[in-house]
Amino acid sequence: MKRTEFTPPPNFIRNIIEEDLKTNKYGGRVHTRFPPEPNGYLHIGHAKSICLNFGLAAEYGGVCNLRFDDTNPTKEEEEYVASIKEDVRWLGFDWEDREYYASDYFDQLYEYAVQLIKAGKAYVDSLSAEEIREFRGTLTEPGRESPYRNRSVEENLDLFERMRAGEFEDGACVLRAKIDMTSPNLNMRDPVMYRVLHASHHRTGDKWCIYPMYDFAHGQSDSIEGITHSICTLEFEDHRPLYDWFIEQLNIHHPQQIEFARLNLTYTVMSKRKLMRLVEEGHVEGWDDPRMPTISGLRRRGYTPDSIRNFCERIGVAKKESMVDIALLEHCVREDLNKRAPRVMGVLRPLRVVIDNYPEDRVEELEAINNPEDAGMGTRNLPFSKVLYIERDDFMEDPPKKFFRLSPGREVRLRYAYFVRCVDVVKDGKTGEVTELRCTYDPSTRGGDAPDGRKVKATLHWVSAAHAIRAEVRLYDRLFIKPNPEEDKGDTDFIDYLNPKSLEILASCFLEPSLKGAGPGSRYQFERLGYFCVDSKHSTANRLVFNRTVTLRDQWARIQKTVKKKGV
Repeated sequence: MKRTEFTPPPNFIRNIIEEDLKTNKYGGRVHTRFPPEPNGYLHIGHAKSICLNFGLAAEYGGVCNLRFDDTNPTKEEEEYVASIKEDVRWLGFDWEDREYYASDYFDQLYEYAVQLIKAGKAYVDSLSAEEIREFRGTLTEPGRESPYRNRSVEENLDLFERMRAGEFEDGACVLRAKIDMTSPNLNMRDPVMYRVLHASHHRTGDKWCIYPMYDFAHGQSDSIEGITHSICTLEFEDHRPLYDWFIEQLNIHHPQQIEFARLNLTYTVMSKRKLMRLVEEGHVEGWDDPRMPTISGLRRRGYTPDSIRNFCERIGVAKKESMVDIALLEHCVREDLNKRAPRVMGVLRPLRVVIDNYPEDRVEELEAINNPEDAGMGTRNLPFSKVLYIERDDFMEDPPKKFFRLSPGREVRLRYAYFVRCVDVVKDGKTGEVTELRCTYDPSTRGGDAPDGRKVKATLHWVSAAHAIRAEVRLYDRLFIKPNPEEDKGDTDFIDYLNPKSLEILASCFLEPSLKGAGPGSRYQFERLGYFCVDSKHSTANRLVFNRTVTLRDQWARIQKTVKKKGV
């Protein structure tokens, strides 16, 4: 394949595919699949797999299926199916008419199991689950054969048919592959293929009371769909011999399983079980909580599909597990929003400012740039009046040496407006808290420098009090205080590392009037404060709620600058 400067860099999976195309291994086809289990919401780690599977198929002129591995009806719900499809589409990928389910193949999988029984490669075992674990052995000790392992083909066929007919209770028996109980690979020690499970399935209802295990269903589903490259995460590497064994014994189309390292992200957990616990125990408000690493949470927080796809491309594909700094993900969304997000002004912790020498009833319209990175986004008008709000943090009554913002007697510039000087401070008589600043302005400095050449060292954002709209702003931070909340073992629980300051709700913020009616999901840069998104869950026609996507401080860029400077 001829590469250009726009072509993604090589990696070991691309190398395998290109070699297969060169040798015509699959007739020149590239057919991948993304196979989620519909038992939870997708997270950023799944996004890596989605981008990889759909991206490789598109890159090599192939196709990618969306297949739900719905083999465990006790944990699967239509809610999860719908959320997965929404997430994949939102990321920018289309499976067209190739939406499949493992349950589509239950009849065929059953016939495959019968074929293995007839070939003497599978048997019905009546050991309990505890006994099967005991007989399995350990990494250093071989397993022991079940006393039921040598049942006749006829007896196994009869028992398996009775399993399907519902004659046995859950756990009474299982169907196992007959491979090798002394294999050094525990996955090859007569793995379970089917278990009895009297549970209604979200698609097949009560038709089945036996369900295939993932290891049996997955490879055969790949084969049925004509998959060429079955790409999965590294924990399935030890399962590959079993994947190959089933396909070889059945003598069916043989895809190639390829494993890559899963995504591990700092200040985050990726285990679906642990994410479920965060939801069920109420540590977050749901799967789409903006602090969660779920795709729906990132979407609600204000992340863009482009930023996530760019992040997945940058981290690349490797065979070795590693930890990716969440600062890179935050850098990717800043980089994207810098180009597309309109600039606006909002005051999160308001402090009232009265300009004493500004006319009482006067309102000016000041021209403001919507995005300096994109001239095509044009300009807007900002109302300016006698009473304003500025950020409380932009004033100090007794400032330290390097504080250049507003203080008594000091002059600053108001963005797009005038130089103003603080001439008096009004305080609450009981608490001593500063409640208002009295200032004067220089009319000759509108939108520019002072004619007499004097300079100021700070430019502040502001909003006109008479025109501002009130909003609630939610300041989200990292969910955990520890870079790797899962690294400690023993009595320490990852829950112990939850960040108590991961959410701060500011109920009385003031925003410029152009944000009135901003729709759910709309993204903006609040000048000097960060990137924000209209919350899609809590905002209503009468209540505007913004979520902070990310601050303006780019930790990743600073890290990279330091690394470059040191020549690492």
